[in-house]
Amino acid sequence: MTQKTYAIFGAGAAGLYTAWRMLNGECEDPHAGGRQLKSEDILELYDWGQYDFNEYHPGSRAPGARICTWHYQNDKTQSYVELGGMRYSHWNQQPSAQFPNPDNGLAPGHRLVTKTIELLGLDKYSVPFNVTENQLFYLRSQNFYLNDISSKNPAPYAVDNYGATMSPDQGFTTVQNLATTKPWGDFTRRDWCHFYKHGKITAQLPQSSVFQQGDHLCDIGYWNLLYDQLGQEGYEYAADGNGYSSNVINTNAGVSFNINNEFTPGSQYRTLSIGFSGMFNYLFDEIIKLCHQKNIEFCYKPNQRLHSILWKDGKAHFTAASRKHPNIADHSGTADAAWLAMPRAAIEKVAQATRFHQPQHGEVDVLNHERVQLYLESTIMQPSYKVGMFFEHPWWSADYENPPNYPAQITGYTITPTDIDVLRQKGFSDRTLNAMSQLAYTPYTSAAQMISAIEALSEQALDIPQAKTLAEVTRNDTIGPSVSNSPIRMVVYFGNNATQTHSKPVYGILASYDDEDNTEFWRELELGPNRQRLQPISSDVQPLNGPRAVPPRMVKMLRKMLARLHFGPGADESYVPEPLESAYMDWSLPPFNAGYHEWAPHYDIGDVQRKIRKPSQLLDNTDADIFIVGEAYSNDQAWVEGAYCTAESVLNDFFGIKPLIDNTEYPFICPED
Repeated sequence: MTQKTYAIFGAGAAGLYTAWRMLNGECEDPHAGGRQLKSEDILELYDWGQYDFNEYHPGSRAPGARICTWHYQNDKTQSYVELGGMRYSHWNQQPSAQFPNPDNGLAPGHRLVTKTIELLGLDKYSVPFNVTENQLFYLRSQNFYLNDISSKNPAPYAVDNYGATMSPDQGFTTVQNLATTKPWGDFTRRDWCHFYKHGKITAQLPQSSVFQQGDHLCDIGYWNLLYDQLGQEGYEYAADGNGYSSNVINTNAGVSFNINNEFTPGSQYRTLSIGFSGMFNYLFDEIIKLCHQKNIEFCYKPNQRLHSILWKDGKAHFTAASRKHPNIADHSGTADAAWLAMPRAAIEKVAQATRFHQPQHGEVDVLNHERVQLYLESTIMQPSYKVGMFFEHPWWSADYENPPNYPAQITGYTITPTDIDVLRQKGFSDRTLNAMSQLAYTPYTSAAQMISAIEALSEQALDIPQAKTLAEVTRNDTIGPSVSNSPIRMVVYFGNNATQTHSKPVYGILASYDDEDNTEFWRELELGPNRQRLQPISSDVQPLNGPRAVPPRMVKMLRKMLARLHFGPGADESYVPEPLESAYMDWSLPPFNAGYHEWAPHYDIGDVQRKIRKPSQLLDNTDADIFIVGEAYSNDQAWVEGAYCTAESVLNDFFGIKPLIDNTEYPFICPED
């Protein structure tokens, strides 16, 4: 039996998931043999950085690539703030009245992430990530809440057709209605894939409109369309009020129709109480365990980056460089199959190493082929910057002893299985507990609303002490966000989420969650006056090293902006206490050069998704087992789900591994029409 070597370059979500599924996957056709790892094969995992996976493989930061859980004083028992990706959309695998068939095309949720969390035994850590239904806004030097907006109290924008009397998200709805073919809520994942290619403007628009009936949305920039239909003020209201600058740039309009409800008030998400990075600690440990069980040699290679890669004689021939000298190759290797589990910027850096190299006889430079380069450019790199802070008190809360003028409206109530266990020990009746189990994870804005729902199901009233206990156990004072058009853009409140009780609780917030041009605002405050830049930005790999302490001048600027958000336009930094600790992650820096990605116009993104996974499909008469996986070229950009889905589709389609879940109505990537 010939020994195989499989090399995965990138130890983030896509790389770890690929390794895990190569080891635990079932062959679709056992008689065909498949291409799974077998005894004595070699599995190599290259990591440009060095993630803190476990006590035997320590590192400089929490794992997960663009997921990075940051704990107070780097103590995992203390409160944490997510400085990267932070949540997932839970998929309810149990039949319900609304979705009697959870496998159908309409049931919501990130199915691979949910299933992975279940198989790793992490369900016990899955907790609500509560999105407020009454966001706090600070727009154009005016403080107000979402529920305040009305015809008598419009937002401070001169939007046509009384648009400022409604939520800023209404602008997205107005534009979406230009292409209504059936209720958007009835669109399945397959429907959206069809829409991305064939969706058109169906409304009859006036001659004054730049865009007209019949125009393909995949060939329209979303910024262009928003501006054309909403005008200057309408566009700015939607752009400022939704919190994400990246959502209103010139992305593929057809795709943007789908994604711009991501942080809509009332959406239900979950995270992990151990921090979202915890999923990748568990994945890594599971990979090591499976390799040991299957007698597969696992070679984890931190502090090494892929430098170049070519295909020759049925193998991937690559060079690698050390983290210390990342631009100079210092060793080479071969692999029977290679995965580039990395985003666009990192892939382009690999391609640059051989861009001006004349291929020798039999060599194929897959990444530098013109069609591959065209498809690589189909996704837009979106810079992002996140700053976390820990405080001694939750000064932003309405319950604080000296509350701000505009506290964050984040108090909500959600029943979890853990809460039910606690209430069982406190003597709640079986009928009441059974009713609670039926209402688990349903968010309520008030305790009275939750109690009423429980009593209606159980047909049993709660007494006053029970109601008080229930409210205390199920109360959540997270997550937000609050939104500003200042460079902090969004504030997310993590609060006291420590896994262990400490004598002095610590309260965390994501003090700035921003993207696009706002990242430059904060970067220039890192050095401050009287200091020269000594390191090229192009070689600053801060995201690999981990959260970096926020300098005093940046802290002062953040406090000033937080003060105006919560206390009013006349407030200065003195209104907000000094943080106990603060740190930032600049995701616009190498090797990611983006916090997330989004599709560009003028591409058939379904074709890109199918072909870029194995880019040799874009070459004539070439079959090279070099694969690209990750969220950048997925159906779920900016989500871990996107990384998992592209990785799963490669293993299903090219390695004969049976899909982890039923994907009949949940295609991992856009299928052929």
